[in-house]
Parts: sequence; structure tokens; C-alpha cells
Amino acid sequence: MNIEYVKSKSKILLECISGSRAYGLDLPTSDTDIKGVFALSKKDFYGLTYTDQVNNETNDTVFYELKRFIELLVKNNPNLLDLLSSPEDCILFKDPLMNLIKPEMFLSRLCKTTFGEYAMTQIKKAKGLNKKISNPIEKERKSVLDFCFVAKDQGAISLKDWLVEKGYDQSKCGLVKVAHMNDIYALFYDLDNVFKFNGVIHKESANEVVLSSVPKGIQPEGILSFNRNGYSVYCKEYKEYWDWVDKRNNERYENTVAHGKNYDAKNMMHVFRLLDMAEEIALYKRVIVRRQNREHLLSIRKGNFMYEDLVKQAEEKIDRIHEIYEKSDLPDAPDLNRAENLLVAMRESLYS
Repeated sequence: MNIEYVKSKSKILLECISGSRAYGLDLPTSDTDIKGVFALSKKDFYGLTYTDQVNNETNDTVFYELKRFIELLVKNNPNLLDLLSSPEDCILFKDPLMNLIKPEMFLSRLCKTTFGEYAMTQIKKAKGLNKKISNPIEKERKSVLDFCFVAKDQGAISLKDWLVEKGYDQSKCGLVKVAHMNDIYALFYDLDNVFKFNGVIHKESANEVVLSSVPKGIQPEGILSFNRNGYSVYCKEYKEYWDWVDKRNNERYENTVAHGKNYDAKNMMHVFRLLDMAEEIALYKRVIVRRQNREHLLSIRKGNFMYEDLVKQAEEKIDRIHEIYEKSDLPDAPDLNRAENLLVAMRESLYS
């Protein structure tokens, strides 16, 4: 089921412009995001397959089925509370039935967690980008050989350096595991390739060292250690980094590099938007989508502040939000029975 099917076969209840244009934080290059609510036809709803939401390929357009919409409102999902409270100039279509759903029916102390935790994930994303930009990983992937070391004097040198010193070829090496010692091997060398040792690795893409059958009486050339944990961490970070490079939004990345602060400034802007909204919900019992401090938030997006200063400010705001919610008379959570009765009443009206 896709958006085209939903629009032709289901009942559209709400369709709104969302995201930066709804927040009043859009720029000339901003995309237009659309969110909405639909109710499955009676046949589809009572049929074998329930579809809770549909979206386009870029996720710029998302529609939630009525039941899923109510479920997420009960959980105080920030995106759905935003949708329900869309500014008038962002509402493209609204069925009169949607007037039964009031934002204040769902606002609760859970907003402290949902908006606050969402904000913290944005901080982590911004920090993660900082790490990736500050610590780029070479495209040429390291091999197991880069994580092998050979004992020398009272220390150790890399296997690659040891091979160069000796004038040896790794393919003529043979490894035998040293009993009772994790990832420690006796290292043998077959100069004339008589014993046909397997080498340290079979091929560059190998993820393990390889063992060889070594005749008794041959003395090892040295002791080799394979830093297995270091190799595993490297492989994970390598994949994460180059997956990020492949998928990153180049416009946002170039903006991040241009402002020189090495964090995702757009994510940090949304941190403060979310924290401001969480505070307003406790103080005014309203979801204010259109931001009044547009210039300040956009200055954060431009990278006009140091990352550490923004994190400190965000932490101070979170502490203040905790205090405000402690004093607030908001319910601990939305009334589940009331939400369920509302959903049933709307469904009956749709299918009567």
C-alpha cells in the first residue's frame, strides 16, 4: 500500500506542511515536508492486512492511519503532537472529524521525556558527526596484518615492520597457537617454502589469522600477538564511517565544514527547539509549533556557537525543564480510556 493508494481508497483526515516550514525555520533551499492522517476504508480495515503508515521514498511525505496516530499521541510523540497543532497556514486539508481530537487531551508529563530524550539524541548525532569529521578513516581498509605484532627485546614491533627488517614474505610464515594464551602464536618461517606454510593470512580481506602444520623440532622465529579486539573495533568504525560518507547529506556536511565547528548545526538547532517546546508545554499546556525565536535558532544552525557551549546551555535547560515539570499539574500520562473511546467514536462515524 502506498500514498497514491491511500489517497484514492482511504479517507484523508488531515494533510499539513510540516518540518522546517511549519516551525518557521525554513531556508530557500529547504524541502517541503508533508504529514497527514488517513483512515483505512472499511474493507481494508476489516481485512487481513492493517497498514499503520505510508511514506514516499525520501520520507518527505508521511501519512499515519488513524489508529497509529492516536497510539503515538498517547505516547506523546513530538512529531505527532506537532502535526495535531499545525499552524493554520500549514493545514492543506482538515476533515471536520479531526476537530474531535484536541492537543490538550494528550499533553502530559511524558512530554518531558519524549521531547527531552529526542533532544538528547540530536546532541548525540551532532557529537557523532563531530567525531567523524575530526577523525576521518582512510578509504584503504586495513587488514589483519596491521593488527599483528611480534615480540622484540622488551617490547614489540608491528608484523609488517618485522617482515621488512627480516626481508620475509608473510605467505611463507606459519603460525601455531600457544596453549593457554589468547591470540598468541609461535611464528615460524619457511625460507625455501619446503613446508608450504599457510602464511599469516590467506588473503587481504581475511578476518582471521590462519594456522599451519609445523614439523616438530623447528624453532620459531618469534612470538606473534593478534590484537583481535582492536581489529574488531576498527572494522566497525570503518563500516560506520564509510556508510555515513555514502549516505550523508552533502549540503549539510559542507555547511558543517564551512562553519568550522565540526558538529551538525541543524541537529543542534532542533535540540533547542525541542527543549523550548517541552518547557512551553509545561508552562502553557500548549504545543507551539511556529517558533518565535527564529533568528536565534537559525544562528545556531549557521554554526555561530561552540559545540561545548551549546551542550552546556542544553544541559542547563534540561535541568530547568525537570524543575518546571515537577511543579506542573499535567497528568502523568494521557487518559488511555478516553483516547480509546475517541478512536472508537471516530471509526463508527466514518463507517456508519
